[in-house]
Amino acid sequence: MGKEYLTIDDLAEYFSVKRSTLYAKVESGEIPHYKVGRLIRFRRDEVNTWMEGHRRERIAPDKKAKEILKGVRNPKIDVSKVVKKVIEEAKDRSYTLGHGKPDRIKGLRKEVENGNLS
Repeated sequence: MGKEYLTIDDLAEYFSVKRSTLYAKVESGEIPHYKVGRLIRFRRDEVNTWMEGHRRERIAPDKKAKEILKGVRNPKIDVSKVVKKVIEEAKDRSYTLGHGKPDRIKGLRKEVENGNLS
């Protein structure tokens, strides 16, 4: 019979994830855990149940696309045009001059009357 309570190292190995990932999940309260002083422990049955709650079924892309298109009222819509338009709109929102690089400061290189930079 295996250990009922697991350490961070045990759980990281068990789930094949980094310790830092587990620490972040503990800090956010996302994963069920016990804290005794500075020690963090996990019950095997609780983390198994938690992990099952994160299970996702793989859906074939063509099946998913058909499901999405079933919900579309007008079957004559050109999906590729819609996708291109959404991508262009997202780029326009992300790459405007107002969103330039954060290390750029407006007003640099302006000279004052005596020749010093302001």
